[in-house]
Amino acid sequence: MNRIVLWAPLASIAVLLAVFAIALLARPEGTPGDPMTGREVPPMALQPVSPDFVFFDPGTIEGPYVLNIWASWCAPCRIEHPLLTELSQSGIPIHGITYADRPENSRAFLQQLGNPFTSLASDPDRRASLDLGVTGAPETFVVDGNGVIRARWRGAITETIWERHMAPAWRAASREWDERAGS
Repeated sequence: MNRIVLWAPLASIAVLLAVFAIALLARPEGTPGDPMTGREVPPMALQPVSPDFVFFDPGTIEGPYVLNIWASWCAPCRIEHPLLTELSQSGIPIHGITYADRPENSRAFLQQLGNPFTSLASDPDRRASLDLGVTGAPETFVVDGNGVIRARWRGAITETIWERHMAPAWRAASREWDERAGS
């Protein structure tokens, strides 16, 4: 009897954690998607982070890409950074927008952890991020070759999240771009 009293609260917590994990990672069929999905990336008033980085201008990018909103002060951004680096090294163009961050802090972050970004811009007052519907860092978007948002994830990207939620949109956008380029 004492063992049941001891283990029941722990078992309850484990069940709740499992339910929350399933709810976060699985979207039931028929659930409406993100309101930004299917919309073009809006024009944004961005600033350069530094002359050392190529400036992110969505109007000049050809082909599909991943857009990551991040900040040096953001702990989940630090957690997802190795995966972004891995995706970049695999050939996926990743563009970044720093979210309410100081350029010197952004540069120090990338100097310490490496730079996975093809291009980078700063959104110090969060106006551009608001246009994208961003509620906080990190957020990641898959954008197709026409500049249309195909997928979005709020929070840190993990391998599981990438494979289940983002990679299918990336593969579809890449396939469409390749077919269009081959025509």
